[in-house]
Amino acid sequence: MPDIITSRLQYNATAVRPDWKDLPQDVRQLITRRLGGSVHAGRSAGSGFTSGFAAVLRGAFGPLFVKAVKSLDNSMVADSYRREALINQALPAEIPAPRLQWIEEHDGWVVLGIDAVPGGRMPTTPWKSDELRATLDAYRITAEALSTPPTALQHVGLKPVGDGGDFADWRNLARGATSTNALPSWVPLDLLDVLASLESGWREAVAGNAVLHHDLRQDNVLIDAYGAAWICDWNWPRLGASWFDLVLLLATAYADGHDATALFTQHPTARGVADEQLDAALAALSGFFLTSGGQPAADWSPHLRQHQTWCGEVTLRWLANRRGWAF
Repeated sequence: MPDIITSRLQYNATAVRPDWKDLPQDVRQLITRRLGGSVHAGRSAGSGFTSGFAAVLRGAFGPLFVKAVKSLDNSMVADSYRREALINQALPAEIPAPRLQWIEEHDGWVVLGIDAVPGGRMPTTPWKSDELRATLDAYRITAEALSTPPTALQHVGLKPVGDGGDFADWRNLARGATSTNALPSWVPLDLLDVLASLESGWREAVAGNAVLHHDLRQDNVLIDAYGAAWICDWNWPRLGASWFDLVLLLATAYADGHDATALFTQHPTARGVADEQLDAALAALSGFFLTSGGQPAADWSPHLRQHQTWCGEVTLRWLANRRGWAF
């Protein structure tokens, strides 16, 4: 396994969320009505980086995964829930994603009821080969269905990857616009110019018209009771090359000793992708995550910066392995 310096989070314990009993009575009544009567509440989900309520709840109509947040307290999360509801309802039927059953807004609260995945759990850490294969298979089906934007998704207003901003972090560091103090001490500063040059080609490298999940992390995947993978949390899809979704996912597999490059080249979405394209994407993601991880702690998510730094390190070390760099 590669020598990863940044500690890996326990991704089932990254969120700080309210419990069922902490929700206002009228919100609990709304959910109870939707579930058909008395509610048995499971533990709040420990994964994720937001402060909204999230748990599997069981009622007379069966189990549902319920999300809820007060808009006044966290408008960003509330907007992401509304966006997720729009996207989820527009996904093609063949995509292995839990489906939205309803959305309600009540007294400033946004509440979503989503199918509960039978026996659903996060993939084991470190990645097991069978669960990684199941996830890559689920993404193959997803990418095929989204190789061109379905009509329903065209109506929700999808933007290209990088619209409204640029992955320019290595370039900013190389020219002194960003202080290198934001980087971990182990980052090889003698490679800044090379990384900046690779990063400069990212936009052309990942251009495309496919719909991307755009946040395909290990903790946005569930493995069901039969070993199949489900792709969750469709909040921020973008347009680009289908293979771009694989880069961060496979970087986490690289950290666990899997041959990420071989898995990438074998995946149907990566047919015809040149080495320089993948390296440009790895450079762009590593610079973004490492500089983001060096920002002040986020009060709404105490583990976010560590997550970002770890993602930055695993993408950079995969790139270094491909390029023969030692540091």
